Amino acid sequence: MKKVNITIVGGGSTYTPALLDTLVRYQDQVSIDNLVLFDTDEARQREVGDFAEVLFKERYSSVNNIKCTTNIEEAFSDTDFVLMQIRSGGLEMRKHDEKIPLSHGVVGQETCGPGGFSYGMRTLKDFIEIIKEIRRQSPDAWIINYSNPAAIVAEATKREFPNDQRLINICDMPIGIMDAFSNILGVSRKQLSPRYFGLNHFGWFTNLYDQEGNDRLPEIKEYLKHDAILPTEKAMSDDSWKKTFEQLAQMTNDFDGPVPNTYLQYYLYPKKIVKESDPHHTRADQVIAEREKEVFSMISAVKQQNSTEDIEISSGVHGDYIVDLMTAIINNRNDLFIIMVENKGVIENLPSEAMVEVPCLVNSNNIEPLRVGPIDTFYKGLIENQYAYEKLTVDAFYNNSYDAALKALTLNRTVVDTDLAKSILNDLIEANNDAWPKLN
Repeated sequence: MKKVNITIVGGGSTYTPALLDTLVRYQDQVSIDNLVLFDTDEARQREVGDFAEVLFKERYSSVNNIKCTTNIEEAFSDTDFVLMQIRSGGLEMRKHDEKIPLSHGVVGQETCGPGGFSYGMRTLKDFIEIIKEIRRQSPDAWIINYSNPAAIVAEATKREFPNDQRLINICDMPIGIMDAFSNILGVSRKQLSPRYFGLNHFGWFTNLYDQEGNDRLPEIKEYLKHDAILPTEKAMSDDSWKKTFEQLAQMTNDFDGPVPNTYLQYYLYPKKIVKESDPHHTRADQVIAEREKEVFSMISAVKQQNSTEDIEISSGVHGDYIVDLMTAIINNRNDLFIIMVENKGVIENLPSEAMVEVPCLVNSNNIEPLRVGPIDTFYKGLIENQYAYEKLTVDAFYNNSYDAALKALTLNRTVVDTDLAKSILNDLIEANNDAWPKLN
């Protein structure tokens, strides 16, 4: 098996240990020569780097070299795969993304509504600079991006790198939902083949085929008439995630048709979401208080005993999905993945240039989306409105345009009021300061 070099951007992320554990578990499918962790936060990355040294020495010793760096000019030399998970501004800025909209009575969520707008405006500059540097150092590397807000990032990369066929934007939320489906059906997720359409964090399942070609989605819909689906992995086991999955039942029963992505709750029930939110303690606070402490405590325990033995490393769909996609490319498997691609007629009655999220066959040479055909008026209307918001957000970034930013927020279904959009936008500008482009 050909050895590959891998760079993980966001090396200090709390998701990186699980991703590293997945690489170890998949060593029969991916043979790593050199592994680089790149992050701008040296302290966090050093902690994760120390964990990686112990993990690989103990369980994957054939890896030639593990390197941590904060120097972008040495992060991507001769790399074959770049796995990207950046969070511009960190969790402290995520607090602003969530709490400012809530202070105005609007959904406060990191990727949806004004929070996603704020996060996107802050992320694009860093993201584009990193992609340019990757292409300078390793023009042929595969880039697998799962940085949020993925829809806005995908729209920007389509414009900035229009002919880059090795830049892939993915999200693991549909796969997390499929895990919950598979748990109900009593089969492995990998035995199910989804049909899905929409935008990132804004899509619907139309079919779910098993290995015999039977559509199992009607069983899921019938189940949701009486019971709520619960997430299956530990990372989604807290009360807020349980509530999110419980809302899936209401969405499915309120609208006859396909089964929605859980993120659609923020757009279809915004008043309910705001009413149930605490504007003083949001998801960002919860992640800092729980996940951050849990992961770094695990790392500390591994370092202290110089071993991962008897220590639980929380893994799940996040790492598995990324590495599954990478190994499908390496081993030319022609497997099915839900990926963001330029529409180009895949969804017949949506704009050709829209970055849609649909199932695609992936091998070493190609990413081939499965045709969806036309979609019904309700979904078409929702998607066209959301895509217009995403386009205007990216327009605002590239053109330093206050007008485009205001139009984007006014269009967004969580806002839909110009005065309200203006107030939120002005507060976000103040909070982000130089982290955003200057809007004129």
